[in-house]
Amino acid sequence: MTNPRIAVIIGSTRDTRFADKPTEWFMKRASARTDLDFEVLDLRDFPLPFFNEVASNAWAPTQNEVGQRWQRTLAEFDGFVIITAEYNHAPTAALKNALDYAYPEWNKKPVSFVGYGSVGAARAIEHLRGIAVELQMAPLRTAVHIQGGDFIGVWQQGKSLEELTYLEPGVTALFEELAWWANALRTAREMTTPPQEIQVSSS
Repeated sequence: MTNPRIAVIIGSTRDTRFADKPTEWFMKRASARTDLDFEVLDLRDFPLPFFNEVASNAWAPTQNEVGQRWQRTLAEFDGFVIITAEYNHAPTAALKNALDYAYPEWNKKPVSFVGYGSVGAARAIEHLRGIAVELQMAPLRTAVHIQGGDFIGVWQQGKSLEELTYLEPGVTALFEELAWWANALRTAREMTTPPQEIQVSSS
């Protein structure tokens, strides 16, 4: 069986975003895994307009071409890691919009988070976990938080994320949980008959 495919989504699109540093740092560790295949999805490559469809694609096909491309891309993956900032105690508008632009493509797949900021994006990640549940995802317990003086040091003072060795056990735990849930849920998706295909007996 092939490895589960995991998308690492960069959740900020600002010109001066910090997100590239934790993404590079995380992907270096992800590349060492032999049981999961990781790929970066940058929201800059999917310039989604603010959601203006007649409904979620759970109920009606999306008309916007970028939205359709986003959905097709997400459908190829078995799980997700979101690299997230925190703006005013919440995720970025670009990330929330991207989450809203799909529905079945998120369903029954695991998701975890790498957050950065003064509190390691802890409040944004709590928001995202609730959103993930509504999208029928399985948010993992373990997340990675780059916070406080360490975040300021990397952002403004030339410190390297490689120096933050205390984060390594959390990264390892995230990978282990992600591998288990990605495999379990992929197996369940493959073995479960979609509701519309269930044949109801007339007897």
